[in-house]
Amino acid sequence: MRATFVLGRIAGVRVGVHWSVLLIFGIIAFGLSQGRLPETYPGRGWAVYWAAGLCTAVIFFASLLAHELAHAVVARRNGVEVDDIVLWLLGGAARLRSEASSPGRELRIAGVGPLVSLLLGGLFALATWLLDLASVSGVVVEMAAWLAGINVLLAVFNALPAAPLDGGRLLRAFLWWRTGDRLRATAGATAAGRVFGWLLVVLGLVAFMRTGTFGGLWLALIGWFLITAATAEGRQAQLRGVLAGVPVRDAMTPEPLTVPAATTVADFLTGARYRYRHLAFPVTEDGATLGLLTTDNARKVPQAEANAVTVRDVMVPLSQTTVVEPDSPLADLLPRMEPGAEHRVLVMDHGRLAGIVSLSDVSRTVTWLMDNAGRRGGP
Repeated sequence: MRATFVLGRIAGVRVGVHWSVLLIFGIIAFGLSQGRLPETYPGRGWAVYWAAGLCTAVIFFASLLAHELAHAVVARRNGVEVDDIVLWLLGGAARLRSEASSPGRELRIAGVGPLVSLLLGGLFALATWLLDLASVSGVVVEMAAWLAGINVLLAVFNALPAAPLDGGRLLRAFLWWRTGDRLRATAGATAAGRVFGWLLVVLGLVAFMRTGTFGGLWLALIGWFLITAATAEGRQAQLRGVLAGVPVRDAMTPEPLTVPAATTVADFLTGARYRYRHLAFPVTEDGATLGLLTTDNARKVPQAEANAVTVRDVMVPLSQTTVVEPDSPLADLLPRMEPGAEHRVLVMDHGRLAGIVSLSDVSRTVTWLMDNAGRRGGP
């Protein structure tokens, strides 16, 4: 899940928001301002209800961010780097660069999220009680009560033992500790996630057919998300098992063709060296790598300006490109890779460009490894 726009950095972690957040934000604000708040405390103006609904939705997403930041901070303290945090339709996700090195570290990283949500639920419950004692407006008290309930619900839901929920990672930590096999533990957690997801889909559809309410469809949607995410996590775990011990240098395209930064877009698009070979090229200047140029980005430049615009102007800067070393584990790189030419990975060896890696390179490596394993296991 890629962020539509970046909010900034908190505790050194890049925080982004996906466009789908607007949908759930609107649902929460509308549901509170037009449903729960006027039903519980009627007689206020519409502006009061809308202000309270919007404010509650903002605080809710701040609570989600606190949940994910807790994962990120504890992950870093346990030797796992964090790429970013993205808030989206069904909550948030902290993208880790690698996996925990032991069941204990996995337990700490996964368990802190639900604990933070539970703590926030308790704090909002305390605030509800104190605000009520102080005879503050009932609308404000109801806002705090809703936030208390939703954070406790978030903690309980995330603690369920099913991948990709935090509880699924807790289950994986336990199975990993019992069996000593991280791959088998992941398979067990993802199987639990798929079963739980199908259960939610069935319950949601039954509820919708009986009541005709939107809540049933929402439950089914959450279930379908869990099935999809758990299946993807299981496949990625299998790939990581196949790629265990394989360095990036074994999958990269060595010494890739580069484009000088001063080259105009027109020369790049018409140059025989670049026209039919690749979809992305490293951009260099005086031996230093500056970024990554994609053919699509170059073609977006209006033809009338192509002779004046250089590839430096349309490249993806090195700071926004994934960079690894040749001896880095390929399995640890896999979670950070995404489809698209702009997501090619540059391989740098002590500041020198050594190669480039795409998902197709990884796919070829996996195929080669599995074919060789099949031959060794054959008659």
